[in-house]
Amino acid sequence: MPIIQYDVQQLKQRLDKDDKFMLLDVREPNEFAFAHIAGSLHIPLRQIPERMQELDSQLDIVVMCHHGMRSQQACLFLEQYGFSQLYNLKGGIDAWSISCDPTVPRY
Repeated sequence: MPIIQYDVQQLKQRLDKDDKFMLLDVREPNEFAFAHIAGSLHIPLRQIPERMQELDSQLDIVVMCHHGMRSQQACLFLEQYGFSQLYNLKGGIDAWSISCDPTVPRY
C-alpha cells in the first residue's frame, strides 16, 4: 500500500482541531534545534530502528523532515514493521514555514 502524502494544510487542520496523532520529526538534532513544530516527537532517521517502541502503532503517524525525502524513507521502513497509519509530510518543515508558520526559521 502506498504511503499517503500529506500536505502542510492537512497537518495544520489536524493540529488546529487537536486531533490525536503522532507527529514524528526524523531530522538531525541540529536541524530540530533550529526549527521544529511544537509537540513533535524527535527521533532522527538513523535512530528509528532502536527507538520504534516509542511510537504508537494505533495512532496515525505523520512523519516529517526538511523537504519530505527522509520522512518518506522512515515511512517505508516503519511500514515493514507493521505500522500502517503512516503519512509523509510533503515539503517538510520548509513547506510548513512557507505556508503555515513563517515564525519557523527556514534553512
